[in-house]
Amino acid sequence: MTRQITSVIGGKNAPEGSPYSSTNPARPSEVVATVPLADAATFARACRTAAAAQKEWARVPAPVRGRVIASIGRLVEANTESLARLVTEEIGKPYAEALGEVREIVDTCDFFLGEGRRLYGQTVPSEMPDKNLFTFRVPVGVAAVITAGNFPVAVPSWYLVPALLCGNAVVWKPAEYAAASAHALYRLFAAAGLPDGVLNIVFADGARTYEGLDQALSEGTVHKVGFTGSSAVGRSVGELCGRHLQSACLELGGKNPMVVMPDADLDLAVEGALFSGFGTAGQRCTSLGTVIVHRDVHDEFVRRYVQAVQAAKIGDPNGDVLYGPLLDHKFAERYEEYLTWVQPHHTVLPGPTGRMDGEGLYYHPVVVDGVRPDDRIFLEETFGPIVGVTAFDSLDEAIELANRPGYGLSSSIYTTDPKAAFRFRAGVSAGMVSVNNSTSGAEAHLPFGGNGKSGNGSRQSGVWVLDQFTRWQAMNWDYSGKLQKAQMDVADITPDLAFRL
Repeated sequence: MTRQITSVIGGKNAPEGSPYSSTNPARPSEVVATVPLADAATFARACRTAAAAQKEWARVPAPVRGRVIASIGRLVEANTESLARLVTEEIGKPYAEALGEVREIVDTCDFFLGEGRRLYGQTVPSEMPDKNLFTFRVPVGVAAVITAGNFPVAVPSWYLVPALLCGNAVVWKPAEYAAASAHALYRLFAAAGLPDGVLNIVFADGARTYEGLDQALSEGTVHKVGFTGSSAVGRSVGELCGRHLQSACLELGGKNPMVVMPDADLDLAVEGALFSGFGTAGQRCTSLGTVIVHRDVHDEFVRRYVQAVQAAKIGDPNGDVLYGPLLDHKFAERYEEYLTWVQPHHTVLPGPTGRMDGEGLYYHPVVVDGVRPDDRIFLEETFGPIVGVTAFDSLDEAIELANRPGYGLSSSIYTTDPKAAFRFRAGVSAGMVSVNNSTSGAEAHLPFGGNGKSGNGSRQSGVWVLDQFTRWQAMNWDYSGKLQKAQMDVADITPDLAFRL
């Protein structure tokens, strides 16, 4: 069934734009949804609409906004199977993973519904009598949120839920190749009772979004930008925000390392490397990039890893498979370019590479052993089912290799030695570290985000994301009836500093 969907601004459909078709990557001839892609002026108009609605939404008491978030969670939970099936149909994510993705929205709502009663400020003592000091969290205003399609409903919720809870209005631009999934999530949010204009969804391509965002920033109708996507585009978004004296919340790519120490449980490490390297067809920002294996166990790890990859099922995402098709034709074309980075000194395992026979965008899993620190395949993100392997001799060398690509999102170490685990944690540049666990797998109440090429240090999820969608406001209240000047009209208690026992 082909769905006809449009952008929604101020609660009304905005059908203007150039036609686009979202297709099923398992059966690319099957159109999932058609949607008109808006122009820059439409995006800017959505931001003005959001700005007009935001002030009234901010006046709604935060605990009441928290109840709206609770309603969103219950609505998503009640529609779990339908939403997960749509995600599987539109981007080819295995149904079991799609169910987990929907569960993450519910978990996020469950966490933040209580934050409506905990948007705490502080009461601070003053250095002068008859004077009190306070701090308050205040909403930023309008958040423009731009998300990728590999997690078309979970990752958007990391932005939308806390932004709305804090009293902001939102203009959301999802990935066009996941338009139907995004539109379904928008409808669930709207059904929770959000006033018109508080949440707006705009479908547009990258160029028109950038142009419209520039216009909105110039007009002062956007006060925070959240972006999930590639490091290259994130750099452009960050530069644009910087010109308007704003700091974007950037969640970008990764070249996530997994270190396997000589004392590691190799079967456990193989299981983690299989899931993080090839789950979602290697199309997570936290997907495993390179396994960095101690030389003493390198050959045995590779043998077991290749065996596990060969045994993995790849195919129809509605079945029990490790992964299904790539997200979209553009990602398939880019992945085929990554395969050209393989060099003569590499050993390619377990066998065939490239696209599998059949209609869907299915690709063989590839393990590339013998990668070197200067190889392109070692240094750059490879979004797809390909994992590099290299060897090391000391933990210091492993940490240096882990940091060399310059990303800093997720990382992992397999070891039974606590000293090694904590040395790795202290030395690795990643924002997230796993011990005896894979590089993938975020929980809704921990900070998520990276450093370097993976982001600008901003964090999503948990209480830490509140700093993205609120500003701290300080207030002093002097009820002394006279002007008291800070640092000057302060009581002085004189000590006897010459005193000795």
